[in-house]
Amino acid sequence: MHIGIAGNIGSGKTTLTRMLSEHYGWTPQYEAVTYNPYLEDYYKDIQRWSFNLEVYFLTQRFKDLLDIAESKETVIQDRTVMEGVNIFVENNRAMGNISERDYQAYMELFRVMMRMVRLPDLLIYLRCSVPHLVGQIQKRGREYEQGISLEYLNGLNDRYEKWIADYKGKVITIDADRLDFVERPEDFFEITNIIDAHVYGLFSDLSPKGDGKSLTGAPDKLACWGVNPREGI
Repeated sequence: MHIGIAGNIGSGKTTLTRMLSEHYGWTPQYEAVTYNPYLEDYYKDIQRWSFNLEVYFLTQRFKDLLDIAESKETVIQDRTVMEGVNIFVENNRAMGNISERDYQAYMELFRVMMRMVRLPDLLIYLRCSVPHLVGQIQKRGREYEQGISLEYLNGLNDRYEKWIADYKGKVITIDADRLDFVERPEDFFEITNIIDAHVYGLFSDLSPKGDGKSLTGAPDKLACWGVNPREGI
C-alpha cells in the first residue's frame, strides 16, 4: 500500500511521515531535500533555477514511485509527484519563473512517466494557513528558506486547495493549524484514529505493526474529528 503525505512548505509533512512510519511500522520515503544540488540556489534566484529544480524533483520522485511499486511493504511518502506538477511547477509558471517552452517540455516528460505509475492508495493532506507555515519555517531554521515570500506561500496554498478539491483519489484533509501532533500526544492519537478508521476499514486484510490502538469506526465518522474525508474514485 502507498500512502502519500501532502502539504505546503512548513506544514509538517516530514515530521508526520516519520511519526506515522514509527507508529505503524510503515516504510518511510522522504523527499530529497538534504542532498538536493539545486535547492539553495533556487531560493536565492527562483527564476533562474526553477526548471532545473523541478526536473530534479520529478526525476527523484519518479524513481521513488518505481521503488514503491516494487515494494511489498506499506510505504508512506513525504510529498508526492503530483504536488511537484500541480502545485510548484504551476505556481512557478504563473509567476513567470518557468517559460512556456520549459513548462511544455516538463509536462511531456511528466505525462510519459505517469503511464507507468498510479495514484497513492490514500493521500493525507495537511492544510495550513500561511501564518502557521511562516511560524514553522522560522522555527526549523533552514537558512535557505528564510527568504521565502508571503506571495509565494499564498500562491502555493491556493493551488493546494484547488488541487485537493479536484483530486481523483482517496484523501483525508487534516487541519494542521488546530492539531499540534508533535507536542500534544492526544492530537497525534486523533490523527491515527482517523487513519485507522479510513485505511483499515478499506483494507481489512491489513493491520498496524506498531503499538497504536486501532479504531474500526466507519470513514463517515471522520468529520467528527475535524477532518474531511473525500473519495473521488
